[in-house]
This record gives sequence, C-alpha cells and structure tokens, in this order.
Amino acid sequence: MTSTRPRYFIGIDNGSQSSKVTVFDDHGRAVSEGRAALRPYDTPRPGIVEHPDDDLWSTIGEASRAALTAFPGDPADIVGVGLCTIRFCRAVLKADGTLAQPVMSWMDERVSRPHAEPESAYVTTSSGYLTHRMTGAFRDTAANYAGRWPVNPRTWQWSDDDAELAEFGVTRSMLFDLVMPGEILGEVTEQAAAHTGIPEGVPVIATANDKAVEALGCGLRTPDTLLVSLGTYVAGMATGPRHVPDARDFWSNYASEPGRYLYESAGVRRGMWTVSWYRDLLGEEAARHARTAGLSVEDYLNAEAAKVPPGCDGLMTVLDWLAPVEAPFRKGTLLGFDGRQGRFHIYRSILEALALTVHETSTRMAAELGTEFREVIVSGGGSHSDLMMQIHADVYGLPVRRPEASSAAGLGAAICAAVGLGVYADTDEAVARMVRPGTVFVPNAAHHAMYQRLEGVHRNVRSHTDAIYRRSYEIFG
Repeated sequence: MTSTRPRYFIGIDNGSQSSKVTVFDDHGRAVSEGRAALRPYDTPRPGIVEHPDDDLWSTIGEASRAALTAFPGDPADIVGVGLCTIRFCRAVLKADGTLAQPVMSWMDERVSRPHAEPESAYVTTSSGYLTHRMTGAFRDTAANYAGRWPVNPRTWQWSDDDAELAEFGVTRSMLFDLVMPGEILGEVTEQAAAHTGIPEGVPVIATANDKAVEALGCGLRTPDTLLVSLGTYVAGMATGPRHVPDARDFWSNYASEPGRYLYESAGVRRGMWTVSWYRDLLGEEAARHARTAGLSVEDYLNAEAAKVPPGCDGLMTVLDWLAPVEAPFRKGTLLGFDGRQGRFHIYRSILEALALTVHETSTRMAAELGTEFREVIVSGGGSHSDLMMQIHADVYGLPVRRPEASSAAGLGAAICAAVGLGVYADTDEAVARMVRPGTVFVPNAAHHAMYQRLEGVHRNVRSHTDAIYRRSYEIFG
C-alpha cells in the first residue's frame, strides 16, 4: 500500500455491557461501527459472576462483522487493530487456548483471590484470551494486569520470584508472555478473519485495560485534567508518571503508554447500571410516553428530569446497589421524601449522586497528588446526556466537556495501533491528530453553591445508615 492510499484502524472495545467495534481513519474520525450486547451474567451461586459460554468472542465477532459490512472503503486499507477489553476479568484456558470454564467477570469474587484451578494450562485476562482468539499467540498486554497478579508494577513484567508465583497459584509456564502497549501481539488468523470479517494478516496491537484506553481516547494528557468515566463502574481518573503503591485515596493503574500510570479514585461499582435499572423499573409506561414524544426512553427521562430543580427538593441517593468489598452490608439508599418528589426526582437524584460521589473521591485524590483540576472530561454512555453533563459542571464548578468520539475506548485502541505501526511518531502526536473535543458545559454559579452545601450532607449519610444496614444484613444478607 502506498502512502497516498487512506489508512484505517479498527478499535475493538469489549466492555461490561457490550462489544463495540469501530473503524477509524487516521484523523480519528469514525467511518463505520458495530455493536453487540453482552448476554446477562451467569450467577450460579453467591460470589460467582461469569460471562456465559463464549460471549466475549461471540459479540466481538458480531460487532466486527457489522462494522466491516458498513465500512465504505477498501478492506485492504485497514492497517491495524487495537484490542481493548474489560479489566479485572480472569480466563482459565486449556492447552489449545480454548476456555476451560466461563470467563470470570470483574465482579466475581474469585478474581481477588489466587488462581485455584491447578489443572488448567493457562490463566490470563480477557485481553489475553481474546488476543489468542484473534492471533493464535499466547501473548497479552502488560497493561491489563492490575489487581491480583504476580506482576511487578514498576517494570510491568512477571515476578521472577517463584514463591510469589506459587502464592498466586501458578507457574511461569501458565502465564502469557507480556508486551507493552503499542507492540504487535500477532496477526489476524484465517479463523479469526472468518469470525470477524477483518482481513487475515492485519496486525493486532496491544493496548491496555479499558479505563486506560478510554482515557487515551479522551485525550487525557495533563495532571490538571480529570476524567470521569460513566460506565458500569464510575470513577475519576488522572494521569501521571509514577506508580504510587501506598496512596490512601486512589490507586495506580497502568496507562496506555509504557511507564505511565492512571490514578483512579474510589468509585461507584454499579454506576450507570443503576441508571439503567431505574429506567427498566419504570417499564412500559415510560416507554409509551417516550414513543409519544418521539424520543428514546433515556432522552425522555432526561428531558423530564431537567425540569426538576437541582437538589431534587431534598431527595438524596447513596449508590451502594453493589456494596463495596470492605462493607458488604451496605445497600443503596433513597432518602428525603416529603411528598414533593416523583419518578423524575428519583431519576435526577441518581444522576446527582454519581456526580457528587465522584467529585468527593476525586477531590481527595487531587489533594493527595498535590494537584488541582482545572478541567473535567466526562466520557462513557452517560456523557451523551446534556443533563448529566450540566450536573457535573454544576457540581464541580468547572468547565466540563465530552469527547467527540462516541467510543472513546475504541478511539484509544486505534491510537495505540497508529503509534505502534509508526503512523505517528509518538502518542502526543497521535492524540493531537486523532482526538477532538466535543461540547463544553459551563457551571451555573448558583447551582454550584447549592451542590457544595448538599455534598456536605450527602457524604455523611453512610455514617448514619451503616448501623441500620449491619442489622438488616443479618436478616437478609
């Protein structure tokens, strides 16, 4: 292919609720895309949360075929694939690389414990498993091994201490070879080409974990910018050059560039999931009103909730629909009803709780890092809501922008591919050429002052409800 021909990159974003595949040009513009919803998790017993059958690979195939079918260009001009998958998952494989059991979700309690299937041939992440399906290679990105793995977080390589490997329950031969983000994992095999529609032989490039790749696709480059990721898990993130092992109010994740880190605040474990849960709870009545208005259910709820005054007339939500590991007794809380509130108050209160919670935790992170955030980027599905964006601007008292790309993680994966294949000299150049900011929302001063007062109340709710939930936990679990 000559330099005058167009160049396209495929960004694969395998998330917690769907797999998304987008074809980007070398300026970061989405040319075509496909999406396939993941099936509901299997939970055969408490603490076990699995992706059924081969759902991750099946949905990537479905989404990829849709993206390639819609692609208007010549498939021969697709020069690379960036592969990004859910973090904190664990895949146990047979000797031929097929699944020995279903992939464990990040919510599965086993992923926080040592590997306990000694008869397995390999244990890896979701990205390692899908790399093998794509390329046939037993290789994986080093930047998806945050959590319980025998990896040195400073060198990004496996521990050379046999005792540490044994403590995790593995030998070195059971672990995939690690490569850095931007390095080639392998090439699309004939079998993978038939499954995905991606041309055989296209290089597959290592990226990182889904949050780090999303941050790259949003253009998160400087320590004075905060990224709020509105996904199933919601948290605040900043970037920096060093691993901080003993931080109190954040933890160090691997970034999408070798030697760089992503600092992540405490978050909400069922963030946008709770929004979807409430939407579905409203059921057919809300859907009927949305159809009458010519809107999606989400747009209808946002439009009605925008009519609710900030602060929801005193209604507050505490988002413990999935309790943290250190406090398993906690439950989600809605409090402050006095007859003024209705269904749209509840909806807005959930959105406000997401913003208030992450503002509190990210403020503590900034203080410990010794930085001050001057801008906020909000990404993920929730960022498509103008109401959600304005709430964040009003809570933070800062300009808040959304990324232009509909799949920031997909774009981040494409950026990794572009840098890894030498299309751009480095990540800074690639981000400058491929990432474009979307709409900016400015804060309302009066609303910001009210949210500052409300946050002081909101952060203290658990100190009063914990005792109640400890007692009810003894009854209901």
